Amino acid sequence: MSREILTVVETVSNEKGLNPEDIFEAIEQALVVSTKKKVYTEQPEVAIRVAIDRKTGDYDTYRYWTVVADEDHEMPACQLAISDLDENEWKIGDIKEEQIESIEFGRIAATQAKQVIIQKIREAERALVADAFEARVGELITGEVKKQSRDGYVIDLGDNAEGYLAKDQALPREILRPKSRVTALLHQVNRDGRGSQLLLSRTHKDMLVELMTKEVPEISEGIIEIRDVARLPGLRAKISVKTNDHRIDPVGACIGMRGTRIQAVQQELDGERVDVVVWSDDPAQYIISALEPADVSSLVLDEDAKTADIIFATNDQLARAIGSQGQNVRLASDLTGYKLNMMLESEYLERQASESQGYIDLFYERLEVDRDLAEALVEIGFTSIEEVAYVPVETFHDIEGLDDEAIATIQERAKEVVIADELEKQKNIKEPSAELLALEDMTTEIAYKLAERDIITLDDLAEQAVFDIEDIEGLDSELAGKIIMNARKSWFE
Repeated sequence: MSREILTVVETVSNEKGLNPEDIFEAIEQALVVSTKKKVYTEQPEVAIRVAIDRKTGDYDTYRYWTVVADEDHEMPACQLAISDLDENEWKIGDIKEEQIESIEFGRIAATQAKQVIIQKIREAERALVADAFEARVGELITGEVKKQSRDGYVIDLGDNAEGYLAKDQALPREILRPKSRVTALLHQVNRDGRGSQLLLSRTHKDMLVELMTKEVPEISEGIIEIRDVARLPGLRAKISVKTNDHRIDPVGACIGMRGTRIQAVQQELDGERVDVVVWSDDPAQYIISALEPADVSSLVLDEDAKTADIIFATNDQLARAIGSQGQNVRLASDLTGYKLNMMLESEYLERQASESQGYIDLFYERLEVDRDLAEALVEIGFTSIEEVAYVPVETFHDIEGLDDEAIATIQERAKEVVIADELEKQKNIKEPSAELLALEDMTTEIAYKLAERDIITLDDLAEQAVFDIEDIEGLDSELAGKIIMNARKSWFE
């Protein structure tokens, strides 16, 4: 049998390109399983080791026991209690073994070995594919549709490699038929033994980036940079570009003569319309460019909140900015990272008047000043009592008839209101429970924000749905789901 083992190892190693050591280990494992089935049918927990001589093919079989503490001696078939041994010779954790008679490498053992070897061949083949494609993640790959399943397409990439394009990673309206050629982005290599290995996408933003890089030499050469990408796959996309050579028009270069370059990209994306805009480090200018072809009348930016009020002179321009089914404004918002509030000039002026009246009422009631002074404070830009309390004195000098003594009185009164409000706020703060603060994935900030919504205990949190809390700052749907499930663990303890 020793020669037969060596023959199996040599044959499989040569045919499948496996390491001989892996095959020897597979045969050893098969002999262990066969020995247990044949000799120790009533003791499946028995511990067996088989050692094959790598040169001769001869093998020996051993039964072994692990030395454990008396209180851990629960499996006599593979454990020995330390008190049953000479403590001068043995210690906990040692292995005591004895050689037993080896079974023949017969049909059963060979079948077991074959199954193990087949598994190792599959693992080795997956590892080879992963090694070959790992460095190509993020690249465009072209293959042929091999077959279609309910959830996606298997793509033949050649050299025994197959990619998988899930239905949700394919463009919405496209139909891929067997034998048709398809180009997609390799966005992940799955080294896990389960599921598809090479995961492809035609909806990923980087798919558009790679196509533009392929069609526009100035991008691949670094003369033009792609800064941001926003996509509604299969419908419309926006891409912002920046030139590193002021002599080159980045938009014109990307579009190409008579639109040839951008048309090639759009054709590959099943007619997805691609708008190219100029990137700017000025957020206001960037937003205006992103909203093309609409003409923006004016814009009010809040860089801290990442919001912008976009004002348009006519309904026609507002409609252009919004686009069909809101596509244009959604893409512009995604591209720039700003939440865009669209409105007509008349709506904006009406809202401004309403807000101004609200500030006037606030100063009149809380600071106990007359309405003329309250209006004057709003006219020079004050929108909160905190601003009135702590801005430099010089800020008030634009208000006619207000001397330094009056300014000091107003600011002192404003500080008193701010302090009183803060004390009231502190008095009303609700404390989250210790269990909520200690919950896995919880932060102190999130716990206190939950407490503001009367979510104090683990049970309070466990009763929430994701959409109830995902709008809290610092949370998203994924993290909200995690902490809710963590809280629900207490129900089953």
